[in-house]
Amino acid sequence: MQSTRVRHRLPFELLFLGILAGPSAIQAQSDIIDFESSRWNLIDADIVDRLGRTCLSGAAILNDVEFENGVIEVDVAVDGSRSYPGLIFRMQGEGNYERFYVRPHRAGLYPDALQYTPVINGVAGWQLYNGDGFTAGADIPTDEWVHLRLEVSGSQARVFLGRADEPALEIDELKHGVNSGSIGVLGPKNATACFSNFSYRADEDLEFEPAPVAETPVGTITGWEISRSFQAQMLSRDVYPRFFAIFAGEWQRVTPEATGLVDVARTVARSGQEPDLVFARTIVRSDVRQRVKLTFGYSDEVDLFFNRKKVFSGKSGYRHRDPSFLGILGPFDSVDLTLEKGLNEIFLMVTETFGGWGFMARADRDLDAPLVDTGRATRAWETPQVLLTPESVIYDPERNVLYVSNFDVRFAASSEYTGYISKLGLDGTIVEQQWVGDLNAPTGMAIHGDKLYVLERGHLTEIDLDKGQVAKRHPVAGSEFLNDLVVDERGDIYMTDTRPSSHIDSRIYRFSDGEVELWLDSDEIIQANGIWLDGDDLLVGNTGDAMLKAVSLEDRRVSDVVCLGSGVLDGIRIDNAGNYLISHWEGKVYVVTRSGEVVRVIDTSSEGLNTADFEYIREKGLLVIPTFLGNSVVAYQLSGTP
Repeated sequence: MQSTRVRHRLPFELLFLGILAGPSAIQAQSDIIDFESSRWNLIDADIVDRLGRTCLSGAAILNDVEFENGVIEVDVAVDGSRSYPGLIFRMQGEGNYERFYVRPHRAGLYPDALQYTPVINGVAGWQLYNGDGFTAGADIPTDEWVHLRLEVSGSQARVFLGRADEPALEIDELKHGVNSGSIGVLGPKNATACFSNFSYRADEDLEFEPAPVAETPVGTITGWEISRSFQAQMLSRDVYPRFFAIFAGEWQRVTPEATGLVDVARTVARSGQEPDLVFARTIVRSDVRQRVKLTFGYSDEVDLFFNRKKVFSGKSGYRHRDPSFLGILGPFDSVDLTLEKGLNEIFLMVTETFGGWGFMARADRDLDAPLVDTGRATRAWETPQVLLTPESVIYDPERNVLYVSNFDVRFAASSEYTGYISKLGLDGTIVEQQWVGDLNAPTGMAIHGDKLYVLERGHLTEIDLDKGQVAKRHPVAGSEFLNDLVVDERGDIYMTDTRPSSHIDSRIYRFSDGEVELWLDSDEIIQANGIWLDGDDLLVGNTGDAMLKAVSLEDRRVSDVVCLGSGVLDGIRIDNAGNYLISHWEGKVYVVTRSGEVVRVIDTSSEGLNTADFEYIREKGLLVIPTFLGNSVVAYQLSGTP
């Protein structure tokens, strides 16, 4: 029988619930092992009579075998209905093994009557592995015994039907790699498929032609991170996740296969029978604004966001579109994206129900990775983790101290005045932990004259620097979440209002001559956070579209400076060379040149440390970062220019 390679499917999922006995070294034998032998661990199986033989209906594992290379043989009888009977081998545990099976109901009709799939962490990934090396067509007679022979060597295998000399399916790459484990049979208990005449033997001399080398297509995206799993029903997939959900994602970097496929089950386990979801993200760099086409595949559902905006939603699960739809993963969908100058984030929500959990993506050209130079920042000191959600740091050059606002995230949504301002020395010494107390979720700070101005919930608050006391509170009517502020030379204070309940706009308020006014209310400013002065412009970290914006003080015109791809754009400063310093709250700090080149110089996300509203002391080259949920302040010596 001539081998072919095509597409595939599987509407069946059988979980092993038995406890595997510890196997001994494989015995070099090829005798028939009767299914009534005590060597078998029967799992949801019966011994039945069929077509003149005593045989097995169900699943069974040999409990004394450690199989690596060799031959496994069995006879199978099917009645033509859906049953998916076959062999399992190199089983490492109930959720990790290699599997080959047949689809009797598709035999002679479709090119996937034979299927190899890995089972990884309990997920049979047949929707991910299809075509050459995974599936093939075949004629499978009904109501008679058909011989199956599986030959395994290294990372390759092949399957023979009947007594044919040529393989019906050649498996180029076993997805668990080269290992060893238990062997057995897997089928339904309802007698629509039965097994008899099982045997195996070790053989280290099997010869295989070298497997074809998989080529990675141009534009394949490989720099993915994926999150932990979430129950899909618990999340909204219509909007980009809130920053706390992103931060709590327990992100891991993954290496795709040569095709670009990310098999999620290799990294993240399913939580149960209900649909599970992971976040997946990658950042790409563009030196100019340009249009690209992104082609992608997924299983079973995807919601795709680009720079925080939803651009695609699709469902491709088994039988989702019609009764014969398999949901095979492939690069079958595409969207056009406009890469902004700077960094751009591609963010996926990938939902799995059944049959394989994965995704792939490629652009119509190779895309550039972000620039990284973490050697430019050297950690100088760190306070003990005794602060209370430190959110912002400001330097007082007159008194040569640092002030830190302690947000106290525990009571941030209440009216309780539990936040406070700490005073630190420039070496990280905590001079006075609660220098000024009884504040309501204090955030950004600025100094003008002998006053420290700090934002509280609904107020701009003046603190007398000499007395260390609240002098006055100015209500900011209509504000939702006052976040950061900056003061100009004449004493006017500009304040961002992030407005978390609104995805439409944010506001910038101004305090001038003792009065608060709404200075800018624009749909070009979305979830504004960090703010700083750059000559005649206000720099604004526009979290809603991940863009650093410039707002003209003269005519309030808003323009784009550079894209940072994602995240809460929290702190903004200007370094000694005139470059912008920008912090991404999740744990990154960037240097951005005036020409728009973005270089990541700090990444503390793997440590679980945020990089909130920092201070940069230019004459000392010292970057002082409040770690928010890390409850400490960390200082870095920053040197060099990009």
